Amino acid sequence: MAGVTHRKVKAQEQDWRLDKWFKENYPGLAYGRLSKLLRTGQIRIDGKRAKANSRLDAGMEIRIPPVDDDATSAKAKPKAERVKISEEDARMIRNMVIYQDDSVIVLNKEPGLAVQGGSKITKHVDGLLDALRGEKKERPKLVHRLDKDTSGVLVIARTAAAAKSLTESFRDRSTNKIYWALVMGRPELMQGTVKAPLDKEPGTSGERMMVSDKGKKAVTDFAVMDHALNEVSWVSFKPLTGRTHQIRVHATVLGTPIVGDGKYGGKEAFLDGAVSKKLHLHARHLDIRHPDGGTLSVTADLPRHMRESWNMFGFDTHDKSDPFADEEWSPV
Repeated sequence: MAGVTHRKVKAQEQDWRLDKWFKENYPGLAYGRLSKLLRTGQIRIDGKRAKANSRLDAGMEIRIPPVDDDATSAKAKPKAERVKISEEDARMIRNMVIYQDDSVIVLNKEPGLAVQGGSKITKHVDGLLDALRGEKKERPKLVHRLDKDTSGVLVIARTAAAAKSLTESFRDRSTNKIYWALVMGRPELMQGTVKAPLDKEPGTSGERMMVSDKGKKAVTDFAVMDHALNEVSWVSFKPLTGRTHQIRVHATVLGTPIVGDGKYGGKEAFLDGAVSKKLHLHARHLDIRHPDGGTLSVTADLPRHMRESWNMFGFDTHDKSDPFADEEWSPV
């Protein structure tokens, strides 16, 4: 039996529930025993007591008490049963591919499709990755995530080596990420920076974030691309940190919640008429170190509901130059 150990949460494990983390990393540890270890405070996150539904952030340190050796043994680990993917779902995920090579696949993820499984989530990107395996022996691997209702650029690693490289790039922030959003109203400044630390809202198990002086540093650059009579604005966001729901919360800090974001904007985040009630937030562009050298730059087209809104308000994506995309960028 091993002694107490400490492990860091990886980037690809961001926003996992703690019980899911143990299921993946300690498959032989029975849930009943896990519950007892949590109840008695033997398992901790960053030195604090934790619950099975605690949400994880990359870089958090998990204290693991002595557990039976077979909790991590190959014998104890159940054989992964490959879930049969329907032809319809396989076609759906393949149609999202906007770039691929021997090391990387990039998807333009549809809004409404979760990246990982969870409570009441039966269809998600992680569960469909076998459809993208191709001739590769290795199963593709997630290296970062997007919220379920956020669309756009999602990078998938095709090998373990690529996963390690990409994860490091996301972790050390040597990436340039650009999001487009439709927001209510118009920010006071046409361009600027939001600096508002974020922390988990008490009692929400990490499902909601809030601005807090005790929270983690969160910084987002923004630029207004266009607006329609100050009723709505097309805003480009460039997050310089990677906190959960960062752009969504920072949009409310500006007094301009993202259209369709009832979680943070309430009733004020919805427009009457033909404008879709879906979240209008899209991961538009990404520059990242390619695992094989050089820089991978990818851009994802807007999803249908956002294209319709852009057309309704007369926003022309071909007529506007995104200041963040035009910035000279090179990986650190």
